[in-house]
Amino acid sequence: MSISPRRAGVALAALTALLVSGCSGEPERSRPTPSSPAPAPSSAAPTPTAADPAARAAALVATLSDEDLVGQVLMPYAYGSSATKVSPGSAAGNRALAGVDTPAEMVAKYRLGGLILVGFSADDPTSGNQETTNVDNPKQVRALTDGLREAAGRLPAGPAPFLIGTDQEYGMVTRITDGVTLLPSPLAAGAAGNPALTEAAWRAAGAELAAMGVNLDFAPVADVLATRSTVIGSRSFGADPKTASAQVAGAVRGLQAEGVAASVKHFPGHGLTAADSHTDLPVVGQSRAVLDRTAFPPFHAGIDAGAMAVMSAHLDVKAIDPGTPATFSRKLLTDVLRGQLGFQGVVITDGMNMAPAKRWSPGEAAVRALNAGNDLILMTPNVGQAYDGLRAALKDGSLPRTRLVDAVTRVLTMKFKLADRPAPALSTLDSAAHRKAAADLAAAAVTMLRGRCGSRLTGPVTVTAAAGRDRTRAALAEALTAAGVKVVPSGGTVVHLVGYGDGSKDLRADATVTVAMDTPYVLAGAKSPTLLATYSSTRASMTALAAVLAGKARPTGRSPVPVSGLPATICGT
Repeated sequence: MSISPRRAGVALAALTALLVSGCSGEPERSRPTPSSPAPAPSSAAPTPTAADPAARAAALVATLSDEDLVGQVLMPYAYGSSATKVSPGSAAGNRALAGVDTPAEMVAKYRLGGLILVGFSADDPTSGNQETTNVDNPKQVRALTDGLREAAGRLPAGPAPFLIGTDQEYGMVTRITDGVTLLPSPLAAGAAGNPALTEAAWRAAGAELAAMGVNLDFAPVADVLATRSTVIGSRSFGADPKTASAQVAGAVRGLQAEGVAASVKHFPGHGLTAADSHTDLPVVGQSRAVLDRTAFPPFHAGIDAGAMAVMSAHLDVKAIDPGTPATFSRKLLTDVLRGQLGFQGVVITDGMNMAPAKRWSPGEAAVRALNAGNDLILMTPNVGQAYDGLRAALKDGSLPRTRLVDAVTRVLTMKFKLADRPAPALSTLDSAAHRKAAADLAAAAVTMLRGRCGSRLTGPVTVTAAAGRDRTRAALAEALTAAGVKVVPSGGTVVHLVGYGDGSKDLRADATVTVAMDTPYVLAGAKSPTLLATYSSTRASMTALAAVLAGKARPTGRSPVPVSGLPATICGT
């Protein structure tokens, strides 16, 4: 087949840059419609001359039409818990979002590079931009991901694995919760201070995500918690850049060892501001020197650990590009992230349905994000408008073809790095080995900030909790009983639990023990003679807490954030 001089130039540029020999491509295809699916890959498509992922990516890029190139940089959400069969409400949502009925049709119509699965809980600070929930249980998720891959496999870019991502951070932001091993929060891992435990736990997490067909995790959070941010909070590994760096690196290694790409976020550092980028454009007012010393080290550590992706944030970084959200800042993404931190992988936007990105139309926002240096556009509020805007910009030159080819080559390179790994069986989920990895990390996290180290509760215990935490209260009561501590409904020694969103009004003056299951700041106002922190409310964390209360384990954790008037620990240094 012959190709136009312009397309030949694109192919030659991509292949020369990656030291691969040239190959011929296919003519541009017309945009498919739901009734006219995208054509299958040509049997005449060239075979890469090497197994190297970059070489395979460059060879595939050379065969793709404009429609395919544009589709590969889009990663929207979709409505429905199945790829092909959805409820009338989900079909209506997909029609408003993308002009199709089902997720599979969305993949086919827009030649998508990937899809994000969403879901949220009551405590999730990101729930405001989660338009739908399409994760129910592991079996359903695996069926959904299988269906999406079947649809994507018929596309010209089908030889590269379809990207299916989700925000499985553990702690407050955990999209898939039923039937999986739940790790303690990142802040708990920071308290444990043992990167080897973190790596083992996140390796278990990676295996379970892979078993469900998820190959991209929008985690770990690399934000240093320099402020009392409720939107970041226990999603962070802590306030110390050095500690956070080691933890981020461990999480990256664990995930990617199991064939799940890690996306370190939110660059250049959401922990330096308390504002919420879902609704506002937070201002990061610190100097460049502070950024270099505080915000950037965990991202650098994630990059050094081999992170395949970095997520950009909707932040106004005054010291580098004032007034421009980092997502749309070439200075931050191209000059700093790539040029100074040396990142060569895939840059992914934070949700483009968040307020700071919606100041522009979906098409213009997508073009601006790509031109700034992003490679994947996440969660556009309108797939058709983003797709058409990118094609129009490619045609009129406002999106340079070389920038689009570079982005797609990076995306496909990441995909080929994830290729050729069979998905583990669903039976690996919540296995004994995985539960042990989570339990070990949770046990190492428990911290005593006031009290007598090594002491145990005597007499009957009554477990209480702030409103809405009945399930966690019951889990602790069950764990205490198993540890040999008598639990009574009332009249016993009070152990009181507080968690995400709780404040001084949620404390109990008569509690002998107060336990913080999220950020520990609230403990500064507690009057209890014993103060403990688990930073997490998982069953593993409650079991670890029960062991400490029963005197069977020592609380060896250290608070990874400063708490006014309290030490990081009273148990050791």
